[in-house]
Amino acid sequence: MSNLSRRRILFGGAAVGAGALLTACTSNSPQENTQVNTDNEEANPNAAPGQKVVIGFSAPAADHGWIAAITNNAKAQAAAYSDVELRAVEAGADAATQRAALATLVAQKPNVLVLLPHDGKELNAAGLEAMRAGIPVVNLDRAFPDRAAYRLQIKGDNFGMGIAAGTYIGEQLKAKGVANPIIGEIPGIDSLELTQERSAGFVEALKSYGFKVANRRPADFTADGGQRSATDLLQALPKMDALWNHDDDQGIGVLAAINQAGRKEFFMVGGAGSKAAIDAITADNSVLKATVTYSPSMASSAISLARLIGQNKGMSDLVELQVPKEITLASETITKENAAKYAKLGF
Repeated sequence: MSNLSRRRILFGGAAVGAGALLTACTSNSPQENTQVNTDNEEANPNAAPGQKVVIGFSAPAADHGWIAAITNNAKAQAAAYSDVELRAVEAGADAATQRAALATLVAQKPNVLVLLPHDGKELNAAGLEAMRAGIPVVNLDRAFPDRAAYRLQIKGDNFGMGIAAGTYIGEQLKAKGVANPIIGEIPGIDSLELTQERSAGFVEALKSYGFKVANRRPADFTADGGQRSATDLLQALPKMDALWNHDDDQGIGVLAAINQAGRKEFFMVGGAGSKAAIDAITADNSVLKATVTYSPSMASSAISLARLIGQNKGMSDLVELQVPKEITLASETITKENAAKYAKLGF
C-alpha cells in the first residue's frame, strides 16, 4: 500500500449550528463522511486487482457519529476495491450481542476479520477464536489485551490525545499568565481502557506545566450524557479556566450545558475532530477553541490493510514484505489557524 494519506474525501450533510446543539444528529448515512484511498495502479502496484479477499466486519451499533463514520469508511473503502467482498454483521448494543454475531461470521470463514469491539477485554476471546480458526484479525481501535488475538492492531493514540489536549491547554494558560488554573475534564466511558489512557496523557501533560485537574465528571459518549456531566461539573466549579471534553459527539451536550449556564470565562478543547466541532472552532463564537484528532479514517486504512494481509502482500512504502503488527495513528491539534486544512477530515 502506498501513502495512506492519498484519499478521495466524500462528505455530505449540513453543519451543526450553535442553536441546534441538542437536535443535532450524531449518526450518518453510508454515503456520508467517508475517507477512501483511491490510488491507481500506476501510483501503487498494490492497487491493481488481485486475489479476491472476503473481509468480515463488525463494529458497535452506529448510535454515535464517530462509530457511524467508522462503519461508513469501512464500507466505502471496501467498495473501492473490485477484489474485496465485505461481509458486515450487526454488532448490537453490547458485547454479548456482538460476540454472538461474530460467531456466525467466523463460521462463514472470511479470509480476514476487521473488528472494532464494544470492549477489547470482553471480546478478546472472540479474537483468539478467529485467529485459531486461521482467520487473521485486524483489531480496530479498542485494543485486545492479548497479542495472540490479532494479526494487526490499528488504533488512534488515546494517550497522545491527552498529551495534545494538555499541551494546548498548558501553553494557552501559560501565555495568559495564569499561575494556578482551575481545569475541568469530561471523559467518556470511564471503564474503557481508551478513556483511562486519554486521562493519563492529559494528567501527564498538565503536570509538566505544574497544573492539575480540579474536577472530573465522566459522561458516556452521548450528547445527553455530555450535557448531564457538564451541568454537574459547572455546578462543582463556579469558576474555571479551561476544560477538556474527550469526545466531540458528547461535546454537543457539553456546549449546550455551557450555553444554558451562560458560562464564558474559560476555553474548551474537544476530542476526535467532528465536523461540527471544526465548524465551531472556525466560527470562533463559543468557548470551544480547539479539538484533538482521533480520526475514523482508521477504518478505511484497516480495510486496505486487511486486503493486503489476505493477499499476502506488504505495504509498498515499506521495505518489509508483510503488513506491520501494530499501527498507532498520531493525534493532532485543530485550532482556528489550521481548521481549514482539517475540515475535510471532519466526520
